[in-house]
Amino acid sequence: MVSTQITIRDVAARAGCSIATVSRVVTGNGPVSEEMRRRVVEAALMVGFPLARAFPETRPVISILVPSLTNPVFAAAVAGIERRARAAGMFTILGQSNYDPAQEEDIVTTLIGERPVGMIMTVCDPASSVALQRVRKAGLPVVTVYNEDTPEGVAAVMVDNRGAMRHATEDLIVLGHRRILFLAGKFISSDRSARRYEGYRDAMTAARLTAAPAIEVDFIDATRDIDLTEVLVEYKPTAIMASNDLLAFTVIASLRRAGLSVPEDVSVTGFDGIDFARLISPRLHTIGQPSQVMGALAASLLLDIAAGHKAPQRLCPDVVSLPGETIAPPRRGDLRLP
Repeated sequence: MVSTQITIRDVAARAGCSIATVSRVVTGNGPVSEEMRRRVVEAALMVGFPLARAFPETRPVISILVPSLTNPVFAAAVAGIERRARAAGMFTILGQSNYDPAQEEDIVTTLIGERPVGMIMTVCDPASSVALQRVRKAGLPVVTVYNEDTPEGVAAVMVDNRGAMRHATEDLIVLGHRRILFLAGKFISSDRSARRYEGYRDAMTAARLTAAPAIEVDFIDATRDIDLTEVLVEYKPTAIMASNDLLAFTVIASLRRAGLSVPEDVSVTGFDGIDFARLISPRLHTIGQPSQVMGALAASLLLDIAAGHKAPQRLCPDVVSLPGETIAPPRRGDLRLP
């Protein structure tokens, strides 16, 4: 019978290098360029070689992948991960994808080659993430943080985005708002944005109101500037719900440039509860999620899974409403631009 077991010989053939080079990458002994390390890891993943089981020992490292550190919600989660990692005598290696699935794949390949004990990651879409598939194929323990629709058997720490945004929308409806818009980062870049829009739509439908199509913007560009003039003219909203706090700040700035006041002319809400939201004036009305706690939970769960103490599980901490000064009952009559 012909053996179908994948060996380092197959990896070497696919990577176009010697068996000795593959061995150096796997064991971490001997010099290997970063480019060659990457080629070997990619080759191993492509042929189905179980990298994690081949490592003679892992390093005391937790690899982390987040969309961006410019959003304080991810920086807070990383702080929680690092605090728990230090307590366990480990350090961390960090990569950011800029909300780009292709960059996720590239960075994950590099992080796998670092021989970590496991990986904590936030991906654009866990249901279709090639990066997440690569980590699992490598045999590394993995925990997602913030992602909800993770594949069977993947540990996750997340909040109920849909339910939280449904309640936030209901609060605006109770205040008297009927023309409510939802502005979000592109759904292809964030499953969290998509789930939050579903919550908005649930509340609008239940109240027999028209749920407007989501206004999708690029996460990175939108934190710098967006022009809402056309949207304001077309929909004449009395409230705009942003899928995160940074986008809410941008919405407020855009409304002010249009000569409108918040909340006198248009109410604005966010999601995340970052510290900056409490510092701006008027104070942002938002939903808080315990980001540092979520990071620490993810790290603890990863270490337990790596040690064989726990099976993958899903943890869902509560969110809290953080009342602010950016919402008010709508003015009578249609919105008028100066």
